[in-house]
Amino acid sequence: MEWKIKHFNELTTNGLYEIIKQRINVFVVEQKCPYFECDDKDLDSYHIYATDNNEIVAYARIIPPGVSYKEASIGRVLVKKDYRGNGLGRSLMERAIKYIIDELREDRIRISAQEYLLNFYKSLGFKAVSGTYLEDGIPHIEMLYEKKIIK
Repeated sequence: MEWKIKHFNELTTNGLYEIIKQRINVFVVEQKCPYFECDDKDLDSYHIYATDNNEIVAYARIIPPGVSYKEASIGRVLVKKDYRGNGLGRSLMERAIKYIIDELREDRIRISAQEYLLNFYKSLGFKAVSGTYLEDGIPHIEMLYEKKIIK
């Protein structure tokens, strides 16, 4: 398995196609949720993904501050169905958080988490900062991660 983080401008045409294919497979087809896939946020974002046999098996979009929220954000988090249940999602999120803190030099990360993943995100240090709301017909909760500053 190989991990990569690329800004939109660094993606190849085939790489972008594979990202969009996996996002549509999980969010539109598997979750039966039609949504606006091409929302222009990809253009400013970093794309973190793991490949196995040249196929994306885990992916997330790292969104700089000022695009979705005033804080940095992580979205479109997915693990391909055949690869779930082995810690790949945790590894993906830990790498995304580390990139935001170390490379983007941001201390806060805001996400819109699917409600059923609340405990998963809490285990990574995120805290719920809203009640449940519907996003694309799916219950979500806004969550915030704040880097612990050691004094």
